[in-house]
Amino acid sequence: MPQNICRVKSAVEDLKAALAGRINEPTCRYMTEKALKLVQDISQGRADENHLDQLVSLVGQIISQSVDQECLQTFRSLFSTLLQQREVFLSHIQNRICPSGDCSVLAPGPCQMACPAGIDVPSYVSLVGHGRYAEALELIRKDNPFPWVCGLVCTSPCERACVRGRIDAPVSIKALKGFVAAQALSAGVFPLPPKEMDKQKKVCIIGSGPAGLTAAYYLALKGYGVTIIEALPMAGGMMMVGIPHFRLPKKVIDQEIAMIASLGVEFRLNTRLGTNVTIDKLKEEGFQAFFIAIGAHVGLDLGIPGEKNFPQCIDAIEFLRHVALGDTRSPGKRVAVIGGGDAELDAARTCLRLGCAEVSVIYRQSRNEMPAQEEEIIQANEEGVHLRYSTMPVTVNGRDGRVTSLTCMKTELGPPDADGQRHSVPVEGSEFALGVDTVLSAIGQRPDRSSLMELTGLGWSPQDTISVNSVSMMTSVEGIFAAGDVVTGPATVVQAIGGGKIAADSIHRYLSGRPQRQSPAIPARRARVECLTVSAEEKMKLKRPLMPLLGERKRRTSFEQVELGYSETTSSQEAKRCLRCDLCRRCGNCVAVCRKKMGLNCLHFGYMNALQPGPTNFLRVAEKCIGCGSCTVACPNGVIKMEDRDGERVMSLCGTELNRLEMVYCEDCGAAICTAKRQEFINKKLKNTVPPLDRRLRCADCARQAMAQVQSRLILPVR
Repeated sequence: MPQNICRVKSAVEDLKAALAGRINEPTCRYMTEKALKLVQDISQGRADENHLDQLVSLVGQIISQSVDQECLQTFRSLFSTLLQQREVFLSHIQNRICPSGDCSVLAPGPCQMACPAGIDVPSYVSLVGHGRYAEALELIRKDNPFPWVCGLVCTSPCERACVRGRIDAPVSIKALKGFVAAQALSAGVFPLPPKEMDKQKKVCIIGSGPAGLTAAYYLALKGYGVTIIEALPMAGGMMMVGIPHFRLPKKVIDQEIAMIASLGVEFRLNTRLGTNVTIDKLKEEGFQAFFIAIGAHVGLDLGIPGEKNFPQCIDAIEFLRHVALGDTRSPGKRVAVIGGGDAELDAARTCLRLGCAEVSVIYRQSRNEMPAQEEEIIQANEEGVHLRYSTMPVTVNGRDGRVTSLTCMKTELGPPDADGQRHSVPVEGSEFALGVDTVLSAIGQRPDRSSLMELTGLGWSPQDTISVNSVSMMTSVEGIFAAGDVVTGPATVVQAIGGGKIAADSIHRYLSGRPQRQSPAIPARRARVECLTVSAEEKMKLKRPLMPLLGERKRRTSFEQVELGYSETTSSQEAKRCLRCDLCRRCGNCVAVCRKKMGLNCLHFGYMNALQPGPTNFLRVAEKCIGCGSCTVACPNGVIKMEDRDGERVMSLCGTELNRLEMVYCEDCGAAICTAKRQEFINKKLKNTVPPLDRRLRCADCARQAMAQVQSRLILPVR
């Protein structure tokens, strides 16, 4: 069986096939029908954990009692599936999500599956639209303890997966998250979830970056005593010292860390593992599990001549750290920043704010390949950073111990390699000198292994990162787990949060004596929020709003927050753009039946075709739809609805009102028949084929009665 087929769905199909052909013995058929009902409930999100216990008990009963070979074969196969795929069944029950999408009611939204933290994006976006901000925040924090931080600096993989992007532009998911957090904090509604009873067990976390803090949050909620060891004088890791405050204000980090501290988490700052404390000493204090989340703070060298000869060649990550810790001296007048990621642009924009007259970013590929976020590229350009694409550094030049220039070359794409990839190669004879007095480089980072030397059994990858089991985050040393940049290498805040959440669950399993997961954790559907009501015209008209920004002149001279956030009205309108892909799985059945069966072609939903998206026009439905209801019947999730209200039939898709059609009523009994448009459609189809009984419009029951009366009058009496 292919790996992407849902085991719950396949169990449903197997039991149906057995009932259709193989199983005939009455008792076994009855038991098979009971088993099918239980599995179908699991597949459709109607089950609780008792369903699985009942199913296991039922299967065991049949295997021990039945003598019918076909019955035994069916249930032994089902027992094997339950034994090997228990976590898949439990996930359907607990998380209400089928990651493969085969169980259509539980098909996840692409945005949620793309989120490393697994946040139920469609639900919180809809809650924002309903104005239920406290509920939205509570839902986000079930999977991410840093909604405000991520609302400002998340790289938004969810938006890259957003289906609305096939129509015009993705929903501003990140900005809505930031809005919710800011609203809740300003209103003082930022309650902590209830903690479980104290488990009398202690966990030590090394590193207070997003991975470490996330693990601390979820472990503290589980009732564990958590202590965080941090080498820096402040908590926050790269969030605090690697991201400038004009993108992520210190007060935002402080407030969300304060929430974690209020759960009883202890912080030991200015404490470096291997220098101020050791693992053995910590074990003597009673810590029973350890989580390593020290990040990747050591910058990689450029590897070009002159780089080591001048003190003005500085690691950009180290530069940002010094600025965050209070060193606001200008690094130079003319600065070159090497690299094209967010850290490089952060360093360049910081230099401008420190008074540097000219700042250039040197990137060896084109803008299309630049890994930095698009909004940061735009903002850096607006602030006056010179972005030099298809350029590579060759030599750092200087005299008397000071940098004077950087020799560069232009690049172009070379021929495809063995894998078909084309890489940038220097253009012969394109050398030029760029006058600079400081060179900042951030082409990559690696973890600092020196603090972990006492852990001699710790496995390391060729990239100098800790080797872990990717499902459980367990290292090769008993009781020690790791996640974040120390495992992945330089990544994002939300990736570190996702790793910290997985590690917290694995540490809980370890200390509880429960087996570790054998397959990756599946995001949970936290709610099934009612859809926002919006007209088709508004759905098409609404466009992704621009983010309000601080004025350019003030941006160049201060560290004030650049992105000012959405207003309440803007956020409410933006939430309406969501297509609710957690409910509509975009199977296209509705489009197919309208076009092929009815011959109407009124559903113009090009976005439903993932491979070749076409134009979408929700307004077209009202132009052509007759209200036949075929699309409603064809929808496996029931998200296309037709409701009769005040003499009209209203058609909607996930809350988007697509059409309103006048109803016609039986002239005999007054019952609703269908829409006027559908009646016209029927009359045209039946014209000249069925003679009218009379000119009255009747429902089916009244028409049969009228026909019966006519037939009775035509019957001649017997003489």
